[in-house]
Amino acid sequence: MPLNDIIQTAQNKMDETVEHTRRELAAIRTGRASLAVLDGITVEYYGTPTPVQQVASLTIPDPTLIVAQPWDVSLIPKVEKAIRSADLGLNPSNDGKVVRIPIPPLTEERRRQLAKKVHEIAEHGRTAIRLERRDANDGFKRLLREKKISEDDEKRGLDLVQKQTDHHIKRIDELGKHKEEEVLKV
Repeated sequence: MPLNDIIQTAQNKMDETVEHTRRELAAIRTGRASLAVLDGITVEYYGTPTPVQQVASLTIPDPTLIVAQPWDVSLIPKVEKAIRSADLGLNPSNDGKVVRIPIPPLTEERRRQLAKKVHEIAEHGRTAIRLERRDANDGFKRLLREKKISEDDEKRGLDLVQKQTDHHIKRIDELGKHKEEEVLKV
């Protein structure tokens, strides 16, 4: 039934949006080491931009340090440069064998900036969820115009998609609230 297809498609896209938002929030640093901070950083490897996780072994020996040990020693300067140029406020150094990435404590001003970024990411997620709702609702209205579903089916579909929307927005709000608490915690 086309009604179920629209509902399932909306559900899947909303789930993907929540997951994408979760990954973006995980990449925001909180003053302690997390490998998610390095997500999205790429290193030029044989002419191809490659994620740093695919060219180096990443470890967290203590809460304020990430160590990247490239499998190819010639990549050490490239890994260091990629992390430095990623504008994360990190200052990596190398000893010829590994790249050490100290995670500095966050200043109060930086915490406020990061909290603002958390709000922006969460708002983008909520907006994407609402766009999915609008697409699903447009689908229901189109099916009604084409007389493929009844008005009752349309109403039922609109209600189901609204419940999904509310559920997914609540999940994004919880993710954002949790991350904001993590960022602002001293």
